[in-house]
Parts: sequence; C-alpha cells; structure tokens
Amino acid sequence: MISIEHEPWGSSDGTRLRDAQRAELDARYGSDDHEPGAPPTAESVTVFLVARDPAGTAVGCGGLRHLTPGTAEIKRMYVTPTARGTGVATAILRALEEAARDTGVRTLLLETGTAQPDAMRFYEREGYRRIANFGPYRGEALSVCYARDLP
Repeated sequence: MISIEHEPWGSSDGTRLRDAQRAELDARYGSDDHEPGAPPTAESVTVFLVARDPAGTAVGCGGLRHLTPGTAEIKRMYVTPTARGTGVATAILRALEEAARDTGVRTLLLETGTAQPDAMRFYEREGYRRIANFGPYRGEALSVCYARDLP
C-alpha cells in the first residue's frame, strides 16, 4: 500500500526525488537548460506531496503552484524508475487533484516536454487535454502543456 503525505518542500526525501528527476531530465534533453520560467520554490509550491512504499521508502512526489484564483500548476511530478507502472503516479496525481479542490482550484495546468512521451501518454490517459502553451512556456519548442477541469 502506497502512502502519500504532505511534506515540506525542503525535506530530505523531497529534495532527493527532485534531484533524481532533474538528473533524468538533463539526460533526456542533453542539457540542464530545459525548464522555462521561474523554478518552483518552497514559497511558490503551496502543496508538496511525497509517496512512500510499504517499507517507507520515498518513491514519488508532486506539488502545486497556485497561479491565479481557481488555477494551479502541477510541478515536480516524479516517480522513481523502480516504482513506475505500479500506480504510484496515478495516486500522486489524484492526491494533488484532491488538494487542489480543497484550496478552491477548479483547473489544473501542467507542462511536460517533447522528450517525455511517457508523461504525455500518462496525462492524456488520466483525463488531461493538450492546450496551447501558457505563461513562461509560450513559444517554447520543448514544452507541451495540458489542463484538466476538476469536477
């Protein structure tokens, strides 16, 4: 059974997971310059969740950055390679959606990239629709953006 809990942005497990995500994306894109806009911070990410396996090992994370009243962006959604395909990503996504609804968010936005076809398939399967690139992602050739209106 996977557990998902709120954790501080700077928690050691959260930092380790975000560093692993960054290393994976750097390898996929061949550089460390693949994220337009301001990087998320403890101040801008109002909700940060960490998923743990039954042994207590942190295997995934995700956060919310509120943009405007009623709108938030999913940030730093990541699952370790060994936990992929086990439902962890879906559990994190649903927990983020619930947290978003609890704070009055009606629409979730997110950005992923052209070198992440697995992420694009995942979000489409989970009910997110592709949209025009928004905010700092406008005009960015490597960015692919999605949205979902929450019920």
